[in-house]
Amino acid sequence: MSIWQGELPQPAVRTVEDMRPVLADPSCKSGGSLYFMYRDLAKSDADWNWLHHNHLRYDITVIPSRTICGELVKTKGHYHPKNPSGTEYPEIYEVVEGQAHYLLQSRPVDDVVIVSADAGDLVIIPPGYGHVTINPSHDTTLVMANIVSREFESEYELYEKYQGGAYYEMSDGRLQKNPRYPDLPPIRYIGATCTGEIHPLCRGPLYKLIGNEDALSFLNFPEKYLPVFSVLLKD
Repeated sequence: MSIWQGELPQPAVRTVEDMRPVLADPSCKSGGSLYFMYRDLAKSDADWNWLHHNHLRYDITVIPSRTICGELVKTKGHYHPKNPSGTEYPEIYEVVEGQAHYLLQSRPVDDVVIVSADAGDLVIIPPGYGHVTINPSHDTTLVMANIVSREFESEYELYEKYQGGAYYEMSDGRLQKNPRYPDLPPIRYIGATCTGEIHPLCRGPLYKLIGNEDALSFLNFPEKYLPVFSVLLKD
């Protein structure tokens, strides 16, 4: 991976068995590894210490192209809990290689958004939205980086309860409704409009932000940036 020099640690691996509770077809006979998560990374002790001092974590996720019984490969999907102020934690992603579809859904599932992103694009998951990442390519590995607060654990329960997100992206490009969600709104499609020229939080490349407390404080103190979050997912 061009983002990293040197040896990466052993990743956490998500397998088909791990993902079975959220697949469009949980009886699928496929098996094996689906994607790889390299967590809590840094290129130097100084960077690692700065991240920990500021309660942040830098990760890389690698999602090879694949279909699972007609569904495109994806992450499991999760929500974020609330911080001490009562605002749910956000997250910021950077597509390093390949393409990504970020399927976002609000907690009441009255808003469902697909954000399409290419290499170099940034995507912020605002407070109040769960998210699934999909690799829409049939021949290219998706590599993405993220920075997130280390003050919480991701919440997977709702995705497991409803057997995945509000929609499944199938290998033919269709977005198939998940029938376990009643009264789903129409899905909205937007590009990765998270740019520094438009939104002050959308600065990158992500790794270069390590050491810049002003640029990353929104990840632990989102309550101070609610007006910015409110326009991130506008059409």
